[in-house]
Amino acid sequence: MGYIMDLRNFVGSSPLIMVGSCVLIFNQAGQLLLQRRTDSNDWGTIGGSLELGESLEEAAARELFEEAGLIAESFKFITVLSGKDMYYKYPHGDEIYNVMAIYEAQNVQGNPKVNDNESHELRYFSLEEPIENLNPFTKHYLKRSGYIVKW
Repeated sequence: MGYIMDLRNFVGSSPLIMVGSCVLIFNQAGQLLLQRRTDSNDWGTIGGSLELGESLEEAAARELFEEAGLIAESFKFITVLSGKDMYYKYPHGDEIYNVMAIYEAQNVQGNPKVNDNESHELRYFSLEEPIENLNPFTKHYLKRSGYIVKW
């Protein structure tokens, strides 16, 4: 988050428009890989903001590797989400309006492992049962992306 951190030096915690990518990773059983985030301590998707000169797909690949140690052969574009529903205030006070490209990772290689300081743990979850302490954006991403969740 170098670019965003640099901007924060100028604007403090004021709202920023943050463009990024979110990666949905499913195992053979159709379970979704989530990370228990260090900033909010809830379960959320892999993803993050663009760096200067980076494409949305490049950001998806970078975040997948940085946060879970995984490499995808390709990424299937699902949708872009933006607007007032994408507002978020971090526990430490920074405010953002996300513009988020949602991708599904295809032919993922490697075993998920916490690979940075943004996650406490990684775990696969079934979409057929409610997920306790689910990040509100993850629920929003799944609903708006057309995934069938049974909760």
